[in-house]
Amino acid sequence: MWPIKFISASIGKKIVMAVSGLLLILFLCTHALGNAAIFVSSHAFQTYANALHSLPIVVLLFGLGLLIILLFHIGFGVNLFLANRKAGGARYAVNTRVVKNSFASKTMPYSGLLILLFILVHVFGFNNGPAGVEVSQLVKHYLSNFSYSIFYIFSFCALALHLSHGFWSMLQTLGINHPRYNNGIAKLTLIVPAFFLLFFGGIALYFLTGLGASY
Repeated sequence: MWPIKFISASIGKKIVMAVSGLLLILFLCTHALGNAAIFVSSHAFQTYANALHSLPIVVLLFGLGLLIILLFHIGFGVNLFLANRKAGGARYAVNTRVVKNSFASKTMPYSGLLILLFILVHVFGFNNGPAGVEVSQLVKHYLSNFSYSIFYIFSFCALALHLSHGFWSMLQTLGINHPRYNNGIAKLTLIVPAFFLLFFGGIALYFLTGLGASY
């Protein structure tokens, strides 16, 4: 069957990685949009959370879809990493990039592991909080804690590092690589990771510094 042949080929695996990575980035964008309500007030964020959870079937299906995408991304990522090691480090047929970040490239599996650890801790914490406590208050509770907040910021540093190579790799695999657009690609390679780090890291600092005391 062609789907099996497709994902068995190296280029097929890279395309699955690229598409799943793009979907995860889009999820982060929507997550950031919703979390922006935190900077307005606890009431605004709780209203957003209540509206979201008033559609349990949608939330369940969305969560399952996100889990499948994440598992595909991790599974194919590990497979490609092991294949690259066996092949002596060869990665792409075209290896010319406009922004070089060899450290990010070499540490992709490790930054990925830290991101996965963060996801597990984050999801477990917010799905197993004290009974009767609203999610808006859980946000303040966790992110006002110094250790959790530092872990949160450090995890988004790992995400920014991961994306600084992964975002370029995604564009490369999808064929978005042309001299006319290389300057824009170079900027996006920096802007996209920086945005997520500053936004989500800013949420942690908002509570850690006491700016969110009246939240």
